[in-house]
Amino acid sequence: MLLTLTTTHEPATDLGYLLHKNPSRIQTEELSFGRAHVFYPEAEPTQCTAAVLLEVDPVGLVRGRRGAAGDGGQLEHYVNDRPYAVNSFMSVALGRLFATALGGKSKERQGLANTPISLMAKLPVIAARGGEDLVRRLFEPLGYTTDVNRLPLDERFPSWGESPYVSLELSATVTLQTLLTHLYVLIPVLDNEKHYWVGEDEIEKLLKRGEGWLGQHPEKELIVSRYLGVGAGPRPDRKYRGAFLSH
Repeated sequence: MLLTLTTTHEPATDLGYLLHKNPSRIQTEELSFGRAHVFYPEAEPTQCTAAVLLEVDPVGLVRGRRGAAGDGGQLEHYVNDRPYAVNSFMSVALGRLFATALGGKSKERQGLANTPISLMAKLPVIAARGGEDLVRRLFEPLGYTTDVNRLPLDERFPSWGESPYVSLELSATVTLQTLLTHLYVLIPVLDNEKHYWVGEDEIEKLLKRGEGWLGQHPEKELIVSRYLGVGAGPRPDRKYRGAFLSH
């Protein structure tokens, strides 16, 4: 799965300082579910693009997992969209790869980190269970210009209809921290199928990442329920729910 981040704020190559990733080389990090690579398809003074390529190991995901035998449950673990479409795995990768940028910090360019700049995020294939309308309802109230295109199940068989996946471009003049934070929270909301146990630590993460914007979002109820209410983990209790809606 692929995500690209582009800026035209000059000098655009300062994006490397903001992300703490050198444009001159490919950087790889091992994750529990695969590997993440960060590289720069273009790094010019007028435009710079950083790409995150996430390789998910579908076999590694299910090692040691137990499932119902004889009902297709075991096969479903191996045959799914997790390695191919942007989903909650990408959110985890962003948290690992760009932790400093998510915190709004930059050792070399703190002034720039605090400054809204022209940014664009492209996600060629993202799971959007809720369709184009949900994508717009999530991102446009935050000030993003959205370009959303629903992808067919199979171009060779148009009669099969459309898939639950879209190609998405987001553009806005925001800080890099803001863009990364919105992606970190809203990618799993669109996916609506988290791959891990949703526990109290996830509640704390949402409180932290939602500070300053989630409480005012017109879809805050949906965002909270999808981010925390999927899977086997607990739903937010009244104490946490009130905290979300007051932020």
